[in-house]
Amino acid sequence: MQQTATIDAAHADTIHCVQFDYFGKRMASCSSDKTVKVFEYGSDDTLSLSAELVGHDGPVWGVAWAPPAYGYILSSCSADKKVFIWREVSPGVWEVIHQYSSHTMAVTCVNWAPSHYGLILACGSADGLISILTSADGTNWESTMFVAHITGVTAVSWAPYPSGSVAPNRLASGGCDNLVKIWCSRDNTWALVQVLEEHKDWVRDVAWAPHAGLPFFMLASCSQDGIVAIWTQEGSSASGAWSRQLLPKFTDTVWQVSWTVTGNILAVTTCRNKILLWQVTEDREWKCIGCVPDS
Repeated sequence: MQQTATIDAAHADTIHCVQFDYFGKRMASCSSDKTVKVFEYGSDDTLSLSAELVGHDGPVWGVAWAPPAYGYILSSCSADKKVFIWREVSPGVWEVIHQYSSHTMAVTCVNWAPSHYGLILACGSADGLISILTSADGTNWESTMFVAHITGVTAVSWAPYPSGSVAPNRLASGGCDNLVKIWCSRDNTWALVQVLEEHKDWVRDVAWAPHAGLPFFMLASCSQDGIVAIWTQEGSSASGAWSRQLLPKFTDTVWQVSWTVTGNILAVTTCRNKILLWQVTEDREWKCIGCVPDS
């Protein structure tokens, strides 16, 4: 049975991103009101506000939780061209442990790498560049930057780390050039290894599915033109061929795609405030199994 709940996030302007932590016990939201808010479940199984993070000088476009192996670390990116990395130093008390300010336009998206690769954050910007921030201890940070989508980066997503095999560190990106690109880290530099073409307008989001031990990788992308593509790479290595399936075309802009932890259900969010759930069958066919709000 489908259950939904409404939470008053108490933001004073549009909410742009909401992310749960790895365990689903905490939630972070960000808004055009320039704030990030952190909520957590109490003993009554309801979310309540535990912290409000202030520091950005413009709308905050995205938030992302670091892997739990590194404690409670949260990143945020903003129209002020900055990335903040926050750490909870005591219950409900957060501090900025790193500020990154090398982009020349708004930073539109942030995403953490799987913990197997280390404490690594990817940041995409409207200036067309992707930055990779790395730290061995959460205190000292190094960065590298490369050109990804000349007209602007809209989304970044790390490939999952497949258990039982050695895979290169890979990153997917989407941009205002209507393209999805796959990048691979080689000798401390990032190389473009694949361009996926299907969208006819801005790519709004990209998301790798959890690997779950399957003999293939899946990547979802969505765009301004209402297209949702499911890209599949056969094999457990990064060298297999890519194929794609399309969900029935949406009449609205699709803003976001997100996977369940099992990697067999995809949530598709549209600009009409609807979330549609799509499930893949054993024959790799896709069927819609639900809609929020129900309609």
